[in-house]
Amino acid sequence: MVCEFGTNTGRGIPVKATESSYRLRIMDRRTELLKCAENVARRRGYDGFSYADLANDVGIRKASIHYHFPAKADLALALIERYADTFAAALAMIDSTSDIAADRLSAYVQMYRRALSGGNKLCLCVAFAISRDSLSPETLETLDKFHSDSIDWLRQNFELAVDDGSISGVDNPAVEATALLAMVEGAQLMARAAHRVADFDLATQLFLSRLGNP
Repeated sequence: MVCEFGTNTGRGIPVKATESSYRLRIMDRRTELLKCAENVARRRGYDGFSYADLANDVGIRKASIHYHFPAKADLALALIERYADTFAAALAMIDSTSDIAADRLSAYVQMYRRALSGGNKLCLCVAFAISRDSLSPETLETLDKFHSDSIDWLRQNFELAVDDGSISGVDNPAVEATALLAMVEGAQLMARAAHRVADFDLATQLFLSRLGNP
């Protein structure tokens, strides 16, 4: 079982729960379901699971999933929105940790490496991109915006590298940004297919060798 919902015997809980506490429990269950669904999607891909599979994996009834997400397209949109917010927060944390472009971009690459979980998973953005033809227009729009925002962040840091000299050979920050995003996502696919994180390291080795070597 990938993950399961917590149970509650109800002991010690008043018969009449307040409306606010009820809403909180509903939101907690929705959040927990999203965590479990993301885990499954990152392992199997968007097309690799159904609500029946998810219900079995998390130990709940399909009706409970449909209550929160009437259709799989609704679940996919919620997943990518949540993922984009989490990723944006991670980039903001990287920005706050260092003012040096090389440090920031090294942290960015390592974030993708850690997401492999030993070669067992992909980032959600990569897992969804593989199944692009199965996604709703709303989910595709959010996925495209995620990639656009990522490229903007990368471009800004390559521009910073031109100023601080922490990365060698930066002539076109916009091209560098697109190339790095393609590199880490492609490297993830290679590593996941082979179940070998060393493939990711080999694919990113040349870029990382440029960091701190102006």
